Amino acid sequence: MRISPSTTMSPSRTSRRLSRSSLAGLALLATPAWGDPGALVLRQVRPSLADPAVRQFDEPSVAITAKAMPADAPLVVFLPGTGGKPENALPALRVAAQQGYRVLGLEYDDDPAVVQVCPRDPDPACSADFREMRLTGGGRSTTVANPTAEAIVPRLVAALRLLAKVAPDEGWGRYLDSDQPRWSEILVSGLSQGAGMAAYIAKQHAVRRVVLFSSPWDFTGPERRPAPWLYPTGATPVERWYAEYNTRENTVPLIRAAYAALKIPRDHIRVFALDLPAGRQFNGPNPYHGITIHDLRYTPDWQAMFGKGIDAP
Repeated sequence: MRISPSTTMSPSRTSRRLSRSSLAGLALLATPAWGDPGALVLRQVRPSLADPAVRQFDEPSVAITAKAMPADAPLVVFLPGTGGKPENALPALRVAAQQGYRVLGLEYDDDPAVVQVCPRDPDPACSADFREMRLTGGGRSTTVANPTAEAIVPRLVAALRLLAKVAPDEGWGRYLDSDQPRWSEILVSGLSQGAGMAAYIAKQHAVRRVVLFSSPWDFTGPERRPAPWLYPTGATPVERWYAEYNTRENTVPLIRAAYAALKIPRDHIRVFALDLPAGRQFNGPNPYHGITIHDLRYTPDWQAMFGKGIDAP
């Protein structure tokens, strides 16, 4: 079944918890993307069809590749923010693909957010425990729970296995080591809560590169100090970390403090400052937050942050 990139195939966000029967026939949708049939190919992967154990948070993940993609191209795994859908990040994800990466915008359990829960918890380890539960489905968090099959790592593995099955010539299977992601071939990225998850992954695993959009801002105590997990040296060297924020976001002080705690090199941090695009409506109290992955005027910044797929880690 071929669809145009502008066709909306997914249900509304309020219907994310769907019955299995309503998803029949939507396992994988393929189309040449953005009007150039020789360039990028976009696929939508329904999580519950990649793994039948998934029962909620079932918006399609988005996979992008190109017919001319090198066999050894690295992978970008992008995690949306709270309440976001992978397809919302298509402007930035398209640029990442054009830089020589395969791309997977991954749907995951993203509600509630860390900052909706942990500021009320006096335990300084709350946000780390929360993120471990979101990542693996395990750990000692008492503030959030999700079935193991619905954690980020199992969802990522299931999506890659399905893509490798239905498109065996595209190389999706090379990002797996048995039942685990091959992190050394993966750039982790995300917006908001998703950026916090990307940072947490990069602390635990030596990834190829890290690209953070306007987060994390995990904090603890009335002084709003950066959460303890942000400080220790992680598995991914600091020279592989890249990040941005917009000067008019509501949480700039927290973002700056988190980036300092993570020791991201100052010349790896992009500061966005453009006005909102004219002629568009923006709802919500923090419009400069989400625009960081939508506004094509930031394309040169996205290119610099992602780098080229052929670049050394």
